[in-house]
Amino acid sequence: MEKKSEGQVGLHLDEIIESMPLFTKELIAGGVAGGFAKTVVAPLERVKILFQTRRDEFKSIGLIGSVQKIAKTEGIMGFYRGNGASVARIVPYAALHYMAYEEYRRWIILGFPDVGRGPVLDLVAGSIAGGTAVLFTYPLDLVRTKLAYQVSPKMNVQGLLSGEQVYKGIFDCFSKTYKESGVRGLYRGVAPSLYGIFPYAGLKFYFYEEMKRHVPEEHKKNLMVKLVCGSVAGLLGQTFTYPLDVVRRQMQVQRLSVSHNAELKGTRETLVMIARKQGWKQLFSGLSINYLKVVPSVAIGFTVYDIMKSYLGVPSREEAGIEVVTNKTSEQSSSHS
Repeated sequence: MEKKSEGQVGLHLDEIIESMPLFTKELIAGGVAGGFAKTVVAPLERVKILFQTRRDEFKSIGLIGSVQKIAKTEGIMGFYRGNGASVARIVPYAALHYMAYEEYRRWIILGFPDVGRGPVLDLVAGSIAGGTAVLFTYPLDLVRTKLAYQVSPKMNVQGLLSGEQVYKGIFDCFSKTYKESGVRGLYRGVAPSLYGIFPYAGLKFYFYEEMKRHVPEEHKKNLMVKLVCGSVAGLLGQTFTYPLDVVRRQMQVQRLSVSHNAELKGTRETLVMIARKQGWKQLFSGLSINYLKVVPSVAIGFTVYDIMKSYLGVPSREEAGIEVVTNKTSEQSSSHS
């Protein structure tokens, strides 16, 4: 009886999945991939943000010292401070990013059927999709950074107003930021985010799809192959755009920092200030940690996304592209007749 009911549930689930529009399946696949990947690398993300924004207190003691300091003063959960906001941001961000990439790719093929299906298509579609996702989810990224920037009063670090934590949680941070600066405050640092995401998102998809094209057909579904392709794609994409990530983080937390409050302004001013006063090496502060984070994050993200697409019955990009062109040809034939 139980097996029969389980079979009915499974059949009902298959029917639901089958009835879903294509973009909904891509949203689900992207959201699951993003949330899973982000949670795996959350501890490294916390340390990286502290490296980028609290240079004197954490960079001087290095990666191992920072890990030990957080563990001693905040415990295991200290590594996940701000992760709730991070996952709340990354799930809709990744869902929109992957779905928008697939949609923009299909629209380009539909609108320009003569365009090549090579890496340039992935670069353009990925870049526009990245910008779209950032604009919709940026306030969550701002909140995540502010929460991760906060440290326990036990650490006795400089730069935290009154020596106490400013925000109690996600909603408190949203509320206080909005009351203090309005909508503009929720988008503080969005400019360097867009400058960085356009090339990063495009390059990430470019390198991933380009590497997959050189993989023999019989190995394309191999899990390790996908992980390697994703790792290299994330590594190369991040290296080219990392300085803008540092600028964005420092702009996001400037109101929490006493010493920087009057100094950090726009994107260009912040970039120049960091290079002059903190040295150009600060523009790459935390990059080694970011490599440790980005390699597994992008690899896991792309791999889980492909697995979820397969589970949800989403056609491959090649099949989808053929279907789009075929449908357009059929429509044109019908209109002429």
